[in-house]
Amino acid sequence: MDILNALLIRIVEYAIIFFEFMGVIVLILAGIRGVANLISKSPLTRLNLAKGMAMCLEFKLGSEILRTVIVRDLSEIFIVAGIILLRAAINLLIHWEIKNEEAHQVNIDNLKKR
Repeated sequence: MDILNALLIRIVEYAIIFFEFMGVIVLILAGIRGVANLISKSPLTRLNLAKGMAMCLEFKLGSEILRTVIVRDLSEIFIVAGIILLRAAINLLIHWEIKNEEAHQVNIDNLKKR
């Protein structure tokens, strides 16, 4: 049983690192794309950047959820729960911003068609 527990912990640790890494890569790529869109004066700069940040947070949130598998101490559970709540709240705010920015773009497109 100890061997299975050690294997589970090792797999989860690697998965956490992978998801954290993917979140960082997504954020870097979204930032580079955002700068390129800003330079080209694209009207979708904010929307694309917000979508990239939301995707980054999804990966980071996934890593925190995995982290709950290996925590052993009650204080660690509270810390992980706090991080999950903060990231979820930020994610909700970003999705709200995306929704508003998409509505704004639709309004601009409708005005251009007139």
